[in-house]
Amino acid sequence: MDTKKVKFANIIAHRGLSGIERENTASAFVAAGNRRYKGIETDVHLTADGKFIIIHNDDTEAVAGDKLSVESTSYRTLRSLRLKDVDGTKDRADLIMPSLVEYIRICKRYGKQCVLEIKNAFPPAYVEEIAKVFDREEYFENAIFISFCYDNLVSMRGYRRDATVQFLTDKMPDRELIGKLSKNTFDIDIQYKALTADAVRELHHSGIIVNCWTVDNPQDAERLAEYGVDYITSNILEPDFPL
Repeated sequence: MDTKKVKFANIIAHRGLSGIERENTASAFVAAGNRRYKGIETDVHLTADGKFIIIHNDDTEAVAGDKLSVESTSYRTLRSLRLKDVDGTKDRADLIMPSLVEYIRICKRYGKQCVLEIKNAFPPAYVEEIAKVFDREEYFENAIFISFCYDNLVSMRGYRRDATVQFLTDKMPDRELIGKLSKNTFDIDIQYKALTADAVRELHHSGIIVNCWTVDNPQDAERLAEYGVDYITSNILEPDFPL
């Protein structure tokens, strides 16, 4: 299995190269790091003991088989779970949930932008702690923070005014949202089916950078490139340019 190549430079690997490797694992991040991606997207949750763990869903059933609530389970227990490979087997000992620091260090090693989704509503102190982890790793300037929870992004900006943030949405942006984003200098990360060429023009006119998810069809990517989007997030598409 291989990626599908498209003539678009700024592609973000969704949950790492999840079209080939188990999503949100070090293997998926390294696979993306070795390719032409602009950045690597992932998801961070809080554990029951207030630590950060990399996983998309609120529970572990899809990736591990065992159904544990992430926010109700300790970090140590979650880290002990062996995850299923993409073929459903559990033969690989390397497939575990990464820590936030492990994710950052892989992105840093390969020179990739971090695109971190803050899942659910985080207490402001924990959003600040995420920022401090990036500061300690000396990689804050290479991070984009995204969330469906607007307050998470407000908290991030409360800690660092220079934070790059994108509001996640699956709805067509109306004038109220565009005005709100523009006023706060927030960008947008939008479900690609909600985008039109006119919407991209209006967002750009308001100074808003446009990322879109999750685009796996080359023809859709070509159309979005014609719209003028700034980033495309994909499970399997890869820029068709030299490394």
